[in-house]
Amino acid sequence: MQGRTRVTAAAVVAMAAVAGTTVTSAQASDRHGGDDRRINNVIYVLGDGMGRTHVTAARERYYGADGELNMERLPVVGQVSTYSVERRSGQPGAADFEPNLVTDSASAATAWSSGVKTYNAALGVDAKGNVVPTLMELAKRAGYRTGNVSTAEITDATPAGQMSHVLARGFQGPVYSAASCQDTAVTGAPLPTSDVRVTPVADQIARNGTADVILGGGLSRFEASDEQALRGQGYTVLGSPASQTVATRADLQRASGRKVFGLFNKGNLTIEKFKRQNPTSAQAQEPSLPQMTRKAINLLDGSRGNRKGFYLQVEGALIDKRSHANDASQTLEETKAFDDAVAAAVAFAKRDRHTLVIVTADHECAGFNIIEKGTFTNAEAAAPPVNVYSGNTANNSTPTRRDGNVKDTARSTGIVNGAGSGDPANFAPATFRTPDDPASVQDGSPEASLWLTYLSGNHTGADVPLFAYGPNAGRLAGSIDNTDLFDVVGQALRVAR
Repeated sequence: MQGRTRVTAAAVVAMAAVAGTTVTSAQASDRHGGDDRRINNVIYVLGDGMGRTHVTAARERYYGADGELNMERLPVVGQVSTYSVERRSGQPGAADFEPNLVTDSASAATAWSSGVKTYNAALGVDAKGNVVPTLMELAKRAGYRTGNVSTAEITDATPAGQMSHVLARGFQGPVYSAASCQDTAVTGAPLPTSDVRVTPVADQIARNGTADVILGGGLSRFEASDEQALRGQGYTVLGSPASQTVATRADLQRASGRKVFGLFNKGNLTIEKFKRQNPTSAQAQEPSLPQMTRKAINLLDGSRGNRKGFYLQVEGALIDKRSHANDASQTLEETKAFDDAVAAAVAFAKRDRHTLVIVTADHECAGFNIIEKGTFTNAEAAAPPVNVYSGNTANNSTPTRRDGNVKDTARSTGIVNGAGSGDPANFAPATFRTPDDPASVQDGSPEASLWLTYLSGNHTGADVPLFAYGPNAGRLAGSIDNTDLFDVVGQALRVAR
């Protein structure tokens, strides 16, 4: 039976000492999959909205209760706190520190890319509106090759957090109102249009050259002047922002050169299920996240003159977007696609032995839950659970809810992806067969063993999982904050103290 026990390098050395044997630091580091002497490359792989339950549910769905996702095979495991701060807040420890316990993707992206807490919706600025450098900018200036890959629009929060500085994440371009890009609650007065903080994200990406390889969605955010700016910097542009012609998987396979810009959808990329079920559609010509990951690595590592190394960020964005929609089926499938991209990154790292791979998330989305087979949720109940102490409405509910509480049949008519799926008032769990179920069990049936529900359609404040592989991966074991990731990556690439 395969277990999921993980150890740090320090623990390996300590256990060896107890056993009376000697383990060198190199031997300990090898258990993390690399050579501690030098890190040349960092691949930062982020599952947007991916909480601990997303990982568990995807494992059980595709590999069974005793199986493992690729990310779970990595030797170092930790967890990351994700809170943001309010506008005008100081940093943690300051007298004017004011936390916001639930982050959005923009403030989270700023935390790991720039090492500061900021307010929800801000990118590349602190909570008082000051521009802060990003890891990708620092890596580029230091001579590293850089790449940014996403299944979202490339101007969306997570990829944009490495390549832009704006007061409001929605200011992506090309159509916007002047007021939408300002935040006078932060700056006090409107900024001049020449200020980078009120320059559309697409304009910044197309002109600042922060990422050498840019792959994802969001073609409609760019226009002819952006394509001209990109080509002027030496980018191979797949498809065309000028004519709004999306790139294809075939274009990506043929692509070469030191700088490549390819957007494969006018908006976010397409969910895997649709592409699989519609193989002749235009959307089916989009590359998958694993394919983009492998190509980005090849372009960054194989370029002539790449003696220093590279920094690549990869985002599986549709985990979050399907969680917001409470679409359990596609949440699982997008988590699986993301995990396949993790495998691509780790396969390279194992060959290279000087690459640190970090797998984590920006926040948990929607309160994804695995519930007991055959049970029902609070949202399906005829009445709220009885409080132990009725004077405190936030108190825990009575554990034995079956006594005096039943389903509201008007709202719960069956398994959500089964007979009751057409009922707009249906709150019932979605059910899925797993490899452990008998072959006769079908998705959507009461007999399926995996029962999934959502708490809401929004983010939660839960810590998120972290997995790591490669030199110095042991630094990521245990509990850290999302701003600590800036320090770990910055020090690994020798671009930050």
